Amino acid sequence: MTRRNIYVLTLTIAALFLVAGAAFAQVNDPGVRSSTGVNAGQPLASISANASDLALFNSGLGQFNEHQTVTGDNVGLGPRFNLDSCGGCHSQPAPGGTSPSANVFPNVGPNPQSQVIANGTVSSSTNAIPSFVTSTGPVREARFPFFFNANGTVNVNSPNGGVEDLFTVSGRADAAGCSLTQPGFAQASAANNLIFRIPTPVFGSGMIANIDDSTLLKNQAAQAGNAFGVAGAFNRNGNDGTITRFGWKAQNKSLMIFAGEAYNVEMGVSNELFQQDRPLPGEGGGGGSGQTGLPTGCLNLAHVGYPEDITHSGGTDASSSSSDVTLFSVFMEDLAPPTPSTTVPGGSTSIARGRTLFTSVGCAVCHTISLTTQASQKTAGLSNATANLFSDLEVHHMGTGLADNVSQGGAGGDQFRTAPLWGLGQRIFFLHDGRTNNLVTVVNAHGSNGSEANASLNAAAALSLTDQQNLINFLRSL
Repeated sequence: MTRRNIYVLTLTIAALFLVAGAAFAQVNDPGVRSSTGVNAGQPLASISANASDLALFNSGLGQFNEHQTVTGDNVGLGPRFNLDSCGGCHSQPAPGGTSPSANVFPNVGPNPQSQVIANGTVSSSTNAIPSFVTSTGPVREARFPFFFNANGTVNVNSPNGGVEDLFTVSGRADAAGCSLTQPGFAQASAANNLIFRIPTPVFGSGMIANIDDSTLLKNQAAQAGNAFGVAGAFNRNGNDGTITRFGWKAQNKSLMIFAGEAYNVEMGVSNELFQQDRPLPGEGGGGGSGQTGLPTGCLNLAHVGYPEDITHSGGTDASSSSSDVTLFSVFMEDLAPPTPSTTVPGGSTSIARGRTLFTSVGCAVCHTISLTTQASQKTAGLSNATANLFSDLEVHHMGTGLADNVSQGGAGGDQFRTAPLWGLGQRIFFLHDGRTNNLVTVVNAHGSNGSEANASLNAAAALSLTDQQNLINFLRSL
C-alpha cells in the first residue's frame, strides 16, 4: 500500500482520528523562532513618526503593563480576578502577545494544590493555586461549560460558559470586609466540566479593526464552493448586526469593547463600558442558583464609586484625560504586526515551498493570507493597508476534538474564529486552551468528527514528509 493510500481520509470517525494523529507524526516543529528582526510589540511606523501619536501609544503601553490594586492610585482590582495587569498575560514575545512560558504566579511548586501565592497580588491565606496553573504555563482562564445541579452533578441543559475567575481579593489588607471563596475547580475538573482559554495576541489589531465588512463578505463569497468543504460564518453584533471579530469566537465588535470586557472580567475593574462589579455566573443568579450577586462587603472596594475607571475631565492632554480602557485600546490599535522571516527556519527555499503548499492543500481557504483595510483618518499605517493576517475572521466548525461547549454570540460550542497567524513563529502555546506547544500537534488537532478542516488536513497528510516539513517551516516563519 502506498503511503498516500495510508493517509486517505475515510468517512469513519476511527479513520478520521487516525489521519489526524498520524498525518505529521514524523515531522518536527522547529520551535519558537528567534526575536531577531521580528519587531513584535512595536508601534506602526506611522505612529512612531508622529510625536503626539507615539506619546499616546507609550502611555497605553505603560497602562497595559501597570499592576492594579484594590485601593490607592491604581484602583479597582477585584473582587474577583485572574491577574492584576494586561501585560502579565499578554507578554510573549512582547507586550501585546500571548501566554509566556514561565507562569506569572511565582510560587507554583511540584504540588500546585498545596502552594499559595505570596507575591502581594493575592492573599496566601485565602487563595490556592489551581491544579491547572503550572510553573511552565500557559496562563489560563477557566470556564464551566454548564452549571451544576444542587447535588453537585453537571446540568447539561443549563449552559454556563462564563469566566470563573481564579482568585479573589479576600484576605488582602486593602480588601477588608470582602469574604469570597474560589470557584470549585477541582469539582469541575472531576466532572469534566472545565475548559480553558489562553490570551489571544493583539499585534496588528488596528488593521483587523479597520477591515470593512464588505471586504470580509466579498472574501467569503470568493471562497464559496471551495473544493475542501469549508463553509464558515460571521459572528455578528446583536445591536447593529455588523461583523464582530475579536476574541477566540470573534464575539467582540471593537477593541474598545474587547479592552473594557477584559478589564472587568480578567481584573475586576469596572469601567465606562462595563460599569458594575462582576460576580461569577452563579453568583449573579445564573443556573437557578438563587444567588443575588456579590455580597455588600465586596462592592465598591476602591471607595471611589462607579465606574472605577473613568475619562478624566481634569486631564491636560490625551494621555492624562483618557480612561485606562481607552489607553488599552489605543495601544492595541497602534501595534504593528510582527515581521515574518524569509529564511528561518529551514531556509528560503523551504519557506517558499511551504507557502505554496499552504494554499494548495486548502489552509488558505480559512486562513486568508491578506485583506485590505479601509481608509483611516487616524494614521497612515492603518489606511488602505495590506493586512497579512492569515484569517478570514469567520467562525468555523472545528469538530468534536476542539469543541469546548461554550457559545458566545452566534458562535456555537465547536465554532472558533480563524486564528490570525501573523506572529505564529514566536508563540509558545497554541489553540484556544493552550493544550500544546507543538505546532505539529496543532495541525493534527484540526481533524476530528465535524471539523471543516478535515479535507484540508487529509490533503496535507498526503504530502511527502519533506513537503510536510516545508509547510511547518513556513508556519514557523510567520
